Amino acid sequence: MKSKFLSTAIGSMPYDDPKKAVEVSLSNLDVPIWPQLPVFGLKEQMEIQYSEGIPCVVIDEEKGRMYFDTSGDYSDAFAEFYETYMMAMDPDEGNGDCSAMAISEEFSKGIYAMERELEARGGEKLPWLKVQTTGPCSFALTITDENKRAIYYNEEFRDVIVKALAMKCRWQIQKFKKYAENIICFIDEPILSAFGSSTYVSVKREDVVALLEEVIDAVHMDGGYAGIHCCGNTEWSILMDAGVDMVNFDAFEYGHTISMYGNDVKKHIGEGRMLAWGIVPTSSKVMDQTDESLEVIMEENMKKLSDVSGLSVQEIAESALITPSCGTGSLSTEEADKVFSLVKSFSTKMKAKYGF
Repeated sequence: MKSKFLSTAIGSMPYDDPKKAVEVSLSNLDVPIWPQLPVFGLKEQMEIQYSEGIPCVVIDEEKGRMYFDTSGDYSDAFAEFYETYMMAMDPDEGNGDCSAMAISEEFSKGIYAMERELEARGGEKLPWLKVQTTGPCSFALTITDENKRAIYYNEEFRDVIVKALAMKCRWQIQKFKKYAENIICFIDEPILSAFGSSTYVSVKREDVVALLEEVIDAVHMDGGYAGIHCCGNTEWSILMDAGVDMVNFDAFEYGHTISMYGNDVKKHIGEGRMLAWGIVPTSSKVMDQTDESLEVIMEENMKKLSDVSGLSVQEIAESALITPSCGTGSLSTEEADKVFSLVKSFSTKMKAKYGF
């Protein structure tokens, strides 16, 4: 696939009106997203939003946290979960229905606001649409058990989590298939920016690759394109080794880091895969940016990548998407408006420059 500077975004937005958020998405992005809206409270937070249906989840509204209660006998709950999983994921046994891991409107106003808007359009399919799910590493290393130990280190629960998130990816793709010709599912893994640090020294590279690979494979089962978003620096070859279609990185602050993996990127792009350049900053710095200032940064980093990978700048451009560096959920609405306006105008500028 040649993405040729298509524009898309990361999930979160600061708006308190789901319909407005959907309008911003549809009017500014080549690949619109359903909006994650953390302003609506605990259940729209990054991990909690994807927790419905996972065994032993406890949401403590009073303390504003979620955890897994591993203290009781969870064998029956796990047996029921795995039976559902096998029916959904095994083409020889099941029907592929992943609705057991559906996300309700209570946990995502944005999914249903997008669905209503697309339904109201009378059935005309969009060329592209993007959905998203918190990645298994970020989910399992952030959420703890009842003793405040990261649930990642409980291998039984970690396996359930990765399978539940894989089903949530598939459920979203299945839900929106009738509205779009092509669907991208991003797996959001911000915690990978800390991979290799002393905090996560016991997290093994091969385990991370295997977890990501399992979710990516699930996305591919329903014909989706899989992307992984990490908003800090990480070992980018991990994502490529997992077989992801799109690597999304903060190209505004960390654009130079992708050039440390020239051979990996050459193989990645050579296999028809893509880089999603998060060139529009999602901080107060966005108010000082223009298409021209972003172009300078983008061209410099594309040239640097070309020099180390042996790919031409044109080849890199043909396999590029334009995104914000991260979600806009923590920004003011004025800053978010500027982010989406810049994503649209900068994408248009780069398409024109490279003849797309």
